[in-house]
Amino acid sequence: MKKYYFLFSLVVLLSGSYSLYAQIKIKVACVGNSITYGWGIVNRDSFSYPAQLQRLLGNKYEVKNFGVGGCTLLKKGDSPYWDQKEFEEVQEWIPDIVVVMLGTNDTKPYNWKYANDFGPNYAEFLNVFKKLSGRPKVWAALPVPVFKDNYDITEKVLELGISIIRKVARQEDVPVINLFKALKPYGKNFFDGVHPDKLGAHYIAEGVYRKVRQYHLKIYN
Repeated sequence: MKKYYFLFSLVVLLSGSYSLYAQIKIKVACVGNSITYGWGIVNRDSFSYPAQLQRLLGNKYEVKNFGVGGCTLLKKGDSPYWDQKEFEEVQEWIPDIVVVMLGTNDTKPYNWKYANDFGPNYAEFLNVFKKLSGRPKVWAALPVPVFKDNYDITEKVLELGISIIRKVARQEDVPVINLFKALKPYGKNFFDGVHPDKLGAHYIAEGVYRKVRQYHLKIYN
């Protein structure tokens, strides 16, 4: 009788352990500005790019939207991401993967006057996440194109910012997701030239999905 009780207890213990393991999800943090937040998208909770990325990745993942409208990567910008509560929240969440898409608002003239700080600030920002206790995989997503200069944001200056992001990402050994190139054909899906509609957000989600999924296949499978 004791033998059977032991075996039954062992089965219950192993089943519980398997169930707990099965519930552990890969946590993906989407860090960014209004483009990540989903500003201007009707029902953004369902159609922002992080929400659509969640559907693409499926239930093995938990995707969270840490986008904040109007934010800059620059510490001296008019609305630094560094000062937002989301910056603390994303670190406390201990993500497994972090996708950083910032730099668009930095191109505004009153922010870009601090352009010399952009590279050092970007490197520091990436390293905040690289050094988290969970040692997440960090991706530097290049900002999407500006199809029409708007809100003091210009394509010409954005391209300068992108060249800096590329250089910093290479120096910090952080892989790049080239959303600037991937979204080039979809200008009609940016209702004000800067922000995507829900289909534009879907194309962003697809670009991120491909990279995250490749990483998943290499590491988690």
